[in-house]
Amino acid sequence: MKVVHIVEALEGGVYAYFKDLSAFFGDEKNCKTIETTIIYSSNRNGVSIEKVNSEFSKGVNLININMVREISLLQDYSAIIKLTGELKKINPDIIHLHSSKAGVLGRIAAFFLFKKVKIFYTPHGYAFLRTDISKTAKKFYSVIEKGFQWFFGGTIIACGDTEFEIAKNIGPAKLIRNGVDIIDIRQHFLPQQNAKLTIGILGRITPARNPQLFNDIALRFPDFNFIWIGDGELNHLITAPNIKITGWLLDKKNVFEKLNSIDVYLQTSLWEGLPIAVLEAMALEKPVIATNIIGNKDIVVPDQTGFVFDKIDELENYFEILKAHKTRALFGENALKRCYELFDKDENFKQLQALYQE
Repeated sequence: MKVVHIVEALEGGVYAYFKDLSAFFGDEKNCKTIETTIIYSSNRNGVSIEKVNSEFSKGVNLININMVREISLLQDYSAIIKLTGELKKINPDIIHLHSSKAGVLGRIAAFFLFKKVKIFYTPHGYAFLRTDISKTAKKFYSVIEKGFQWFFGGTIIACGDTEFEIAKNIGPAKLIRNGVDIIDIRQHFLPQQNAKLTIGILGRITPARNPQLFNDIALRFPDFNFIWIGDGELNHLITAPNIKITGWLLDKKNVFEKLNSIDVYLQTSLWEGLPIAVLEAMALEKPVIATNIIGNKDIVVPDQTGFVFDKIDELENYFEILKAHKTRALFGENALKRCYELFDKDENFKQLQALYQE
């Protein structure tokens, strides 16, 4: 069976997802039943052909095609032509599209194959749920998603529970949650207790992560230390003196060591699919405080693994509770248990494998 994955948004959590996907489907045992090709774009920040070639499994085929995030008739037309050409060469049985832009370009390219191919589509966070765009833009993205689903068909594979509920109203849908490599992450776990409560986030400093809110929280709680593991184009919004920005950490070992060094994980996202970074923090037994949005609320169990919040005012009580080391340890144990139950990447990729083979 030949399976082709198409992704334009190869950065952040999606990059981590694809790196794990390549390891699973590139494994010698799985290669015997499914031949996997990943068609990606290296246009996103922090993504290069060299990086992908060195970090992805040699057991999958990698093809780089220029795709852009924004709508561009000329560049999108060029991408569709190139995608169609590659798909004709491969002659796949299944095409799995990831995120909104690939969902559009890939469906059009698949149509021009003029043959029956199974189509799967994982939104990784619907674009019309973004909170940094106008109502008109949200409506436009919603019409595109529903229109393309109606015209081209296919099965939606939601990466989180709330996304699944939304997807069911758009078309045929399945739930296969995002997961992480728990065993690998656990190699970097050491019990941790800082002299000052240390609160951290992992990821690019982009609009989706809402760095302004992270900064406002740090200003509101000057007695705590804050750390942003990563960097990004909005780093100028981080001005609070009690925030440290690590800059880019290219070695995953260093990333997990930094993540292990915090006491509480704080996710300030404006929108999410199902955030990989939160799962990584939970695998390291970190209690999580996260904005009450789709994705975050599908992971965090209030009063058991952390808290979700709508306003900064709520955080005073939550931080007070998590000042206690015993409470953080209990929440962390619960978080790790929840990862094993729902967010083990190998178990979840096995579900995907079974779906392909139906």
